[in-house]
Amino acid sequence: MGIVLLVGGQSLCAQSKAEKKAEKEQQVKMKLENGNYEIDVDWALPMQGRSVNLTSPYSLEIRNDSVFSYLPYFGRAYSVPYGGGSGMIFKEPVSDYTLVFDEKGTAQVRFKTRTQDGVHEFNIQVFSNGSASIQARPANRQGISYRGNLSLENDQERGE
Repeated sequence: MGIVLLVGGQSLCAQSKAEKKAEKEQQVKMKLENGNYEIDVDWALPMQGRSVNLTSPYSLEIRNDSVFSYLPYFGRAYSVPYGGGSGMIFKEPVSDYTLVFDEKGTAQVRFKTRTQDGVHEFNIQVFSNGSASIQARPANRQGISYRGNLSLENDQERGE
C-alpha cells in the first residue's frame, strides 16, 4: 500500500511540473502575441572580445508599434555622428515587424527601426521557457548579441 502511494505521489508531482511548464509556455506566447513585452538583458556578446555579464538593469521593450531600447554597446563603430550618437539607447517606431512561432514554441521576432544614427535591425528568439536571445545589427556598427529573459510580471505591477 505504501509503495502505491509513493508512486502515485510522484505522478502527481510530475503532472504539476508539466502543467507549470505548459502554463509558462502559454504565458510567453500570449505576452508576445499581445505586442507589449519586455526582455530583461543580463549578457552582452560582442562580435569580438569576451561576453559581458551585465550587472545593471538593461532591457529591450516592444510596446505597440515602438521599440524602447536600453542596451549597452560593446564593439567597433565604423561611422558615428558628431558627439557619438545614441548607440543602442533609443525609443523609436518599428517597421517590418514579424512574429512567427516554430513547432517547438520558439518565437522568431524580426523588425527594423530608424534612429538618428540610421537603420537598426533586430532578430529575437524567445524560447517557450521565456529565455531570449537578441541579435542586433546597429547602423554603422559591428553587430552584437544579448541574452536575457522575457519579463512575465503583470503589466499592473509595472504601473502600465
